[in-house]
Amino acid sequence: MQPGRWTIERIRERTAVAAVSLSIWAAPAVAVAAGQDAGEATASPWKVGIAFGYGRRSNPLIQSEDIDILIDVDVAWFGERWFFDNGDVGRTVLERDGYTLSVVGRLNSDRVFFSKTDTENVSLLANGEPDPTTSEPLEVPERDYAFEVGLELLSDGGWGFLEAAWYHDASGTHGGDELFLSYGRSFVVGRWLLEPSVSMSWKSRELNDYYWGVHADEASVVLPEHRVAAGFNTEARLAASYWIDRHWAFHVAARCERLSGAAAASPLVTERTVRGAFAGFGYHF
Repeated sequence: MQPGRWTIERIRERTAVAAVSLSIWAAPAVAVAAGQDAGEATASPWKVGIAFGYGRRSNPLIQSEDIDILIDVDVAWFGERWFFDNGDVGRTVLERDGYTLSVVGRLNSDRVFFSKTDTENVSLLANGEPDPTTSEPLEVPERDYAFEVGLELLSDGGWGFLEAAWYHDASGTHGGDELFLSYGRSFVVGRWLLEPSVSMSWKSRELNDYYWGVHADEASVVLPEHRVAAGFNTEARLAASYWIDRHWAFHVAARCERLSGAAAASPLVTERTVRGAFAGFGYHF
């Protein structure tokens, strides 16, 4: 196995964040906790795991429900150059000991919030008071998934693990860009694996405005037109796994994301902070 493949496996399994899941899986932890060496732990190109438990991710949109998480499935395949990781597909273009550079395609994750929305009739004001005889539907606009392509740099060492990436909308959905930077570190205490991480993402005006803005053809009395500028999102995450044996583990994970001020100012947004948590038992094949 080339050093680049081992690096890309262990970092992507730690830092990739799926649209709904909390990404609690870290296959190299099996090698640490169960006493396997790195070669044995990564002999197969397939990484498959499933966790059963309960979790919830808050939804910052108006008139929307939080997202329940009952099952977290992890499916990944890593070849010598090509890889698939929970919906992301990519090809490594540069391999060095300790870091890799890859071209990656993915679906933008902002769209996931728009799948849990509803319509509500809101009473309009009459002389400063709600008028029960007059109402206007409050409906969250529909948004599409965007397929984005970009470059991803992954690196790790005794100092921790790092991901830096740039993505551009290749589908023409929003036509924007995102810059992403994440740092984390692993700590092994007996059979426990603890992985805290922090990340920051800059999202362009085109991306933010498409998902969080209210466009002219969507505006109404209760939902005024609003344009959203570029901005930075920040996130902190903590994942912990207790490995019972080489296959079974107990997982807990929590994340807290802070939307940019530009996105939070949108009339579509009721909460600036997005919180998520999950606890359950997992089986790693």
